[in-house]
Amino acid sequence: MITLERILSGLLEALSMAFGMTWEILWALILGFALSGLVQAVVTKSEMTRLLPDDSPRSIGVACGLGAASSSCSYAAVALARSIFRKGANFTAAMVFEFASTNLVIELGIIMAIMLGWQFTLGEFVGGTLMIVLLWALFRSFLTPRLVQAAKRQAERGLVGSMEGHAEMDMSVQEEGTIIQRATSPAGFTSISHYFVMDWASIWKDIVVGLLLAGALAAWVPYSFWQSFFLTDQPGLSTVWGVVVGPLVAVLSFVCSIGNVPLAAVLWNGGMSFGGVMAFIFADLIVLPILNIYRKYYGGRVSLFLFATFYAAMASAGLIVDLVFEALGLVPAHRNAKVVEASIQLNYTTVLNVIFLILAAVLVWRFMKTGGPQMLKMMGESADHSDHMGHERHQHNSH
Repeated sequence: MITLERILSGLLEALSMAFGMTWEILWALILGFALSGLVQAVVTKSEMTRLLPDDSPRSIGVACGLGAASSSCSYAAVALARSIFRKGANFTAAMVFEFASTNLVIELGIIMAIMLGWQFTLGEFVGGTLMIVLLWALFRSFLTPRLVQAAKRQAERGLVGSMEGHAEMDMSVQEEGTIIQRATSPAGFTSISHYFVMDWASIWKDIVVGLLLAGALAAWVPYSFWQSFFLTDQPGLSTVWGVVVGPLVAVLSFVCSIGNVPLAAVLWNGGMSFGGVMAFIFADLIVLPILNIYRKYYGGRVSLFLFATFYAAMASAGLIVDLVFEALGLVPAHRNAKVVEASIQLNYTTVLNVIFLILAAVLVWRFMKTGGPQMLKMMGESADHSDHMGHERHQHNSH
């Protein structure tokens, strides 16, 4: 019989799991976003369109580099990809930029190493790069000029999706000098603080939802269910099934960006194959809310094309990484991802959390003192307005 006491006990256990995972990765989240802010501070967005004129290997490589240097927020990546496409960038290169923004970023790798292990971080960067190559090949084979023209016409309508303002704001340092000089200047300090807070503001909901959902699944769903669902008693079949179902689970989870890593930890402990977990993490760009944004941005036919090609690239990359890592002995032998109940002890995790919370406080203080709150209000405004006002205020408040 289900009683109020059992319900409350279950809720407390789920919240305890969510808090425990939060405490384990807090310092890494702050470090990752600080490093991301540093990179974005010295890489200007104004050159992106000029650097991505076609789908040549050079342009694809540049798109990967620019994506890796940008925000990890999936919604911001999708919005910025459309923006540079509207301004003249090649459609394939814009989509590659989008992939790199959510799969080749520093903060994602750090969180995966903490929660899942270094093998998953390596798999993310190897698989992310492979996924981009597969996507490029699929676009070369199946993307027709007619589809690109349809996407362009729809994009020019400028329908609002999500995080338009954040995607367009160019808060990078405009001063001359070396990367170190720009990063350590007063303007660089301001720019880093603004990117740090704006990235947190754009992604915190995904992180919270992901942690809460992971806590609920860890507390309420028995491992026997996961083991049955992921066919753990049939190793060969489970490898293929994992990469097929992994992206579909992501689609239905509604969680994207870094928020899907705690969920991935639960799925890995539950018996999902290594490649299935990788495909699940890759699939943050095809969750249902983002599929709806593709429909607004590029039209129904193009959005279906993007879903089909993205899914094929994600599942294929997950399968290849699984097979290669298994052959090389790199797949972890034990399923011990960090899905833990709340526990604060005097250890390295607590010390690092305190140190990086102080760093976060300093960056938030700088953000508040240099016009940050006004810029934060513009995150959901039209792209053109936010780009103009954001750059103007950043220059005014840099010193």
